[in-house]
Parts: sequence; structure tokens; C-alpha cells
Amino acid sequence: MIESASARKTSGGWNIDVTLSHPDTGWDHYADGWRVLGPDGKELGLRSLLHPHETEQPFTRSLNDVRISDAVRTVWIQARCNRDGWAEPTPAIGLR
Repeated sequence: MIESASARKTSGGWNIDVTLSHPDTGWDHYADGWRVLGPDGKELGLRSLLHPHETEQPFTRSLNDVRISDAVRTVWIQARCNRDGWAEPTPAIGLR
């Protein structure tokens, strides 16, 4: 579950911060990534999560320098679990 997400423009693109929670139980079941999707559903960036976070919930991770066209005004975040796959995308994050 995406608890929150934010985006800020930098000279290299956009930095995306995502806080998520998941009932990680260890290596057999954990949140293993999230991605940024454009309005057309195209993946704009992927943040892999390389280990379980069973004792750190919720947790925040960032993805820096995501290249997003100036024409794009909203993006969506979609979380992934190593057992269940991709969740539904979250409501849009506005880009200013």
C-alpha cells in the first residue's frame, strides 16, 4: 500500500519519494519495488527494493533523476510484491 508519495523537480529530472507499507514476512514475501507511470501507463522509472522490511513499516525510499516530459502534469505510483506482483496504481501525483 502506498501511504504517500511526492515529487520535486531538480536539475537532473524529478526526485520521487514513496512511503509504502506491506506485511513483509521475510524473503518469501516482501514488497520488492515500485514504479512511476505516466498518464499513458508507460513506465518512467523503477525503484527496486532489494530486501524485506519486516521491522521497518512503513518505510520511505526515493528514486532520483526520473526523466519526465514537461508536458506530463501527473504520474502514478505502482507498488510490487515478490509474491503477488503489481498492485493497482495509486491516485495521481501532480507535477508542478
